[in-house]
Amino acid sequence: MWLKPEEVLLKNALKLWLTEKTHKFFVLQRRRGYGEGGGGLTGLLVGTLDTVFDSTSKVAPYRILHQTPDSQVYWSIACGANSEEINKHWEWLEHNVMVILSVFDSNEDITSFVQGKILGLIAEESQSASIKEEDDPEKFREALLKFDKWFGLPEQEKLVTYYSCSYWSGRVPCQGWVYLSTNFLSFYSFFLGKEVKLIISWDEISKLEKTTSVILSESIHICSHGEDHYFSMFMHLNETFQLMEQLAEYAVKRLFDKETFETDLSLSDPLQITKRGLENRARKDYFTALFRLPREESLDDILDCFLWIPFCHAHAFGKMFIADNYICFSSQDGSHCKVIIPLREVISMDKPDGSGKSISFSTRCKITFRFTEIKDSDGLVKKLEGKLNCSTGACAQHTLGNGEESCPKSSQENSTFFGRDDPSLSFTGDQHSALLKESSKTVNTEALMRVFHPQDAENLDSKMLKEKMKVQSWNIHFVEYGHGVCMFRTKKTRDLVMRGIPEALRGELWLLFSGANNDMAAHPGYYTELVERSMGTCSLATDEIERDLHRSLPEHPAFQSDTGISALRRVLTAYASRNPKIGYCQAMNILTSVLLLYAKEEEAFWLLVAVCERMLPDYFNRRIIGALVDQAVFEEFIRGHLPQLTDHMTDMTFFSSVSLSWFLTIFISVLPIESAVNVVDCFFYDGIKAILQLGLAVLDYNMDKLLLCKDDAEAVTILNKFFDNVTNKDSPLPPMAHQPPIGSDNQHPQPKVDITELIRESYEKYGDIQAMEVESMRRRNRLYVIQTLEDTTKQNVLRVVSQEVMFSPKEVEDLFELFKKEHFLSCYWIPHSPALKHHDSSLPYLEQYQIDSKQYCTLFKHLSPWSHSANANSLALWSFRLLDENSDCLINFKEFSCVLDVMYNGSFTDKLKLLFKLHIPPAFTEDESTIPAASKRPQLFDEAMTHGDQLNGSNKGKVDIQSYLKQWHDELARKEESIRSLPRINQSQFVQFSKTLYNLFHGDPNEEALYRAITTVTGLLLRMEEVGRMLNSPNSPIRGKPGLIQDCQCGDSIQENQTLHKDEDASQEAQPEIEWTFAFEQILASLLNEPVLVTFFEKRVDIKAKIEQAKSVQLRAKKQPNAFD
Repeated sequence: MWLKPEEVLLKNALKLWLTEKTHKFFVLQRRRGYGEGGGGLTGLLVGTLDTVFDSTSKVAPYRILHQTPDSQVYWSIACGANSEEINKHWEWLEHNVMVILSVFDSNEDITSFVQGKILGLIAEESQSASIKEEDDPEKFREALLKFDKWFGLPEQEKLVTYYSCSYWSGRVPCQGWVYLSTNFLSFYSFFLGKEVKLIISWDEISKLEKTTSVILSESIHICSHGEDHYFSMFMHLNETFQLMEQLAEYAVKRLFDKETFETDLSLSDPLQITKRGLENRARKDYFTALFRLPREESLDDILDCFLWIPFCHAHAFGKMFIADNYICFSSQDGSHCKVIIPLREVISMDKPDGSGKSISFSTRCKITFRFTEIKDSDGLVKKLEGKLNCSTGACAQHTLGNGEESCPKSSQENSTFFGRDDPSLSFTGDQHSALLKESSKTVNTEALMRVFHPQDAENLDSKMLKEKMKVQSWNIHFVEYGHGVCMFRTKKTRDLVMRGIPEALRGELWLLFSGANNDMAAHPGYYTELVERSMGTCSLATDEIERDLHRSLPEHPAFQSDTGISALRRVLTAYASRNPKIGYCQAMNILTSVLLLYAKEEEAFWLLVAVCERMLPDYFNRRIIGALVDQAVFEEFIRGHLPQLTDHMTDMTFFSSVSLSWFLTIFISVLPIESAVNVVDCFFYDGIKAILQLGLAVLDYNMDKLLLCKDDAEAVTILNKFFDNVTNKDSPLPPMAHQPPIGSDNQHPQPKVDITELIRESYEKYGDIQAMEVESMRRRNRLYVIQTLEDTTKQNVLRVVSQEVMFSPKEVEDLFELFKKEHFLSCYWIPHSPALKHHDSSLPYLEQYQIDSKQYCTLFKHLSPWSHSANANSLALWSFRLLDENSDCLINFKEFSCVLDVMYNGSFTDKLKLLFKLHIPPAFTEDESTIPAASKRPQLFDEAMTHGDQLNGSNKGKVDIQSYLKQWHDELARKEESIRSLPRINQSQFVQFSKTLYNLFHGDPNEEALYRAITTVTGLLLRMEEVGRMLNSPNSPIRGKPGLIQDCQCGDSIQENQTLHKDEDASQEAQPEIEWTFAFEQILASLLNEPVLVTFFEKRVDIKAKIEQAKSVQLRAKKQPNAFD
């Protein structure tokens, strides 16, 4: 690596460096302790210094210095991790610099020229985006050098960042460096001769958390394959932990959860991940989650500022978030004030006179926001002017006739800025008018509750009076805090939500708090287009939707009519069309039914989008990973807040099983509908935090009864009775028929619980749970959940395969890990790798992981006992074709392990049959034969024939055909599978088969005896086939000579037969040559007659050594070109 020229005092470095090459102006040196000789104690001390201190001159074992005569000052210009690298630099200097230095007159000119050359080379190398983005490119280049030198990972592995830290090996800390790359966490330490090197794949991590203990004040705990690793003494622990979380989550999504990964295009290329990019992504994710904005929204800047709060007559300190389409504010002083200002709502932007740090925004909602103490307000104004101009131009054709409609004047109107039919972006003119006209016939424009439960304004009963009081409270709140998307969101807003949103305002405020209104505003006409496109389509999703339509709130009159059922069908089908990765999942119908009660059809669709894609990510997919993650988070909160319950319940899986429906349906499936909607109110305002709080409150309320339970069934009955008795005393709706839960006992009536009181209690006791804390716990538990699912898959695969092979359980497990790792290694460094498609968690366990021919050949090279063969590449390819029975170019672990089991544990017949099958179709094809035809390679068969001619003179004596036929019969008797169905092997195939046997014997202690034996067998087979062909020939002169036939059968007159065969050559030249073939029985019988061959194939080979070797070289092998490419 070329280095930025720095001065070096050679006088102080003579004891640490050895000179290897010199030139008048350059010197190449090697560091003591490296290369030949080791360096003794000096080498140990040097190695320790190299690891602990961060300096290239102390780390790289080789360097090149530029020297000027009669000067003690040298300039370091290059360093290298090995002699090959540094010699390349030296050769470049010889050809491009040394030859022209003689033209300069002064040493100063020479030094300037050399420095300029080196700086030019560095600038050319630094064009890499990953290096340019770093704050200190020079130090990053040094770290990259060490990373490559110490770990030997493939060049494609992208280093993201590195930190100094301590790794605890037992009770002793090892000071070193941790390197975070796209696929691995790596650590290196060298202290007084003790080297510690650690490489952990992100996809192997099941636990990643910050911990505190007596010894370690604060550390990072990582669990991988059941082993615990602790890292401490970070200068920036929180930053390091956040990057680790992101890289681990990225790897897990890419390799295990591709449904989620494919929707996240920002991380599709692993080679483009950088530290700065990850930090920007973390800020963006925090921003979009905090304000419930679309995920694709890009965050430009975050500024500290003050916002004037008119209802408090004070300034609130906080952060101002500038995005492409929004200006947002979140207070940091405890006032819990949040503001979202879509740029489409901004009418004007002013900078008050005399105030250089203030900006004011006027909105359509008739609210003016004044931000003060903004750093570089002039630059912000210029930036926002461009954004406002773009936003105004893009939205001009989508705005309403007057701006006042974007902020409802009163709650009685039950309309929002987005409760309308917007022009479609995809249609214009007559097409758009026709589409709107047609869609008006199908899409409901009213919430179902307004149709089936219209409110009577003249009704003055107590519940209606309370409802009107709620409405009035919200109207007062709108006057004071604003109405619409730009309203101030404060503690008072949450208090009103906790009491239950009025029926007339519920749909509007759900849209507002969930952020669905922003999605709808960004995609006008999108839902109508989806409905038109998806109408009449048939798929698995639509079949499932039809099956569940009449199971969705069947007690509600809205879904006892075609109006409600049709609206539900359209929304679910449209969403399945929008997101085919999810399609339709159970529980979506229940949630959508409630949304349709209070929101217009298009609004209900966008609410469903907000829930499925932002608020409850990964809930509604094949493995409901999101729900399992939140259940794990819920269990953590139970341990922390209700320890006495966890002490009583020895099995925490009870909480997971009983709470799954709580999370999937937001309590809608377990609570009466009039109570459940209050929970949905809180969910849309506070997100999953509200569900977790309520779950804890439910368990706390029933604590005494649960502690007395003897089993899980009794606990489930108690909770079911509790939910059945939750009421909403303030609801103006008529009570719905609610089916009593299973196991309820009407003989002992339960006390009624008001949902408002239950929600209030959940906020009072557990309101300190922070949304960002929940998100952090989600990330942490996601690793655990996915690894648990992977372990389940692994155990099921091992249980099935262990019954099919003779390997020990530990050997089968190790083979599975190697098989799975090879699949992952093919996905690490290739953007959109085809191998990613080979993993499908929706398939049966055995089919979830499959490998292609390239991956199989690599494993064959590492694990097969036949990999030493000269034609191992061909054997690997042929065996893959043999295993790929369905011709999809993929094989699963069972097929892979079974073929290895034959190679290692099979009988003589099993192994021979496998080799036989490898040399006939479909494994072996004629055009790929690497051995010429017999006519082109007569020497092999001449040798066999010659050896056959000398059988009479061998020390074996006569060949007893009856004897080996008896051996063959006994061997066959032990086989369940018939081998008579195997096709005959032809001439060219047999040539290759013989060649393979010769290759397998290479290197064996009995190599010579094996060669002689196979030559004997080959000669015998050829003679037998020749005799058989002559007997079957109608014109054969051998007919009528029984004495000769008998001699051939007994093996006594082979030489005589050969002489006769030569005499007949002339008469047979005119006849077409008939290609000879062999049956497997013939080959098996012949080989059984050679004890040395039987011993060779029946010799047990231990696979453990192969497995351990494969583990050590599997990753390193990726650095070398693939021999099977």
